[in-house]
Amino acid sequence: MLFPVQGQWSEQEYLGLDTNRLIEFSNGSLEVLPMPTELHQLIIQYLYRLLFDLRSGKRPGLTLLSPFRVRLYPGKVREPDIMFMLQENRGRRKENYWDGADLVIEVVSEDDPDRDLVTKRQEYAQGKIPEYWIVDPRDRSILVLTLDDNATEYREAGRYSDGQTAQSILLNDFRAPVTQVFDQGE
Repeated sequence: MLFPVQGQWSEQEYLGLDTNRLIEFSNGSLEVLPMPTELHQLIIQYLYRLLFDLRSGKRPGLTLLSPFRVRLYPGKVREPDIMFMLQENRGRRKENYWDGADLVIEVVSEDDPDRDLVTKRQEYAQGKIPEYWIVDPRDRSILVLTLDDNATEYREAGRYSDGQTAQSILLNDFRAPVTQVFDQGE
């Protein structure tokens, strides 16, 4: 099977790609992401469990882990580490991808920290994702960003470090004790 040349992929061709690799789509190009580290995976698992268990089983929405596609806008599809969609927005869920999300979480990767800190921050804001958590193992911090109505850039809702508890703006019951988040590998 022949694949399109880099830069000439259509969104339809990308969405039809069947792979177990982390591959994101950006304006006709595929971006193959590095394999996550053990600590990266342990942090994701811990945060996923906290979000999944929200409200003692009365889940207000659906939580998924990467690899799963979130279409931010035409020509831009990402695979956040964790994505959450409120039950009231379930109409935006498709079998193979979601149109947007209500909360996304990314753990900063060592290979290209700016991808999560700068690039995805801009893209998620442009895609109107209401809340974005950036979990950074390098300095053991969690940055919670929120998108105010009609805003085009995130506002910092809180920056949390060891000994503190990160708090969601969207979901009052979603909290993450920072020390426990980063001590998952011990």
